[in-house]
Amino acid sequence: MKAEYNTRQRAVILDFLKENSAHVSARDILEHLNAMGIKVGVATIYRTLDKLCSIGLVKKFVIDERSGACYQYVRGAECEEHFHLKCVSCGKLIHMDCDFLAEMEKHILDEHGFTVSSGKTVIYGRCAECELGENFVPDSSCCHTHKH
Repeated sequence: MKAEYNTRQRAVILDFLKENSAHVSARDILEHLNAMGIKVGVATIYRTLDKLCSIGLVKKFVIDERSGACYQYVRGAECEEHFHLKCVSCGKLIHMDCDFLAEMEKHILDEHGFTVSSGKTVIYGRCAECELGENFVPDSSCCHTHKH
């Protein structure tokens, strides 16, 4: 019976991750489960996330030591192939699918013999909204923004 319950919890957590293209935290998952009337401990959520990561269905991001880890359902290799920008003010994580960064990655390989793991590369700074105020609308053609 316990294995069936864990499988149900795993399925609900995986469904939540699939429905949310943004990176989500264990707390986001806990709040979602509680709203659905599913009572589960935080330790169970972390064990489930660890299992989903180990079997390759979910990717774990640890951006810095201050922020908790966040998780994302793996849709192919899309998160392996781009850089991330992290706003130090609001915590927003931006996925950069940008030709310039691809050129920079190529330069680093060609000129320095170093292969960049772009899916693990995070550039820190302040997002446009925090820097210029809430009225700024960035060009979203090469990025996907997620707030944490």
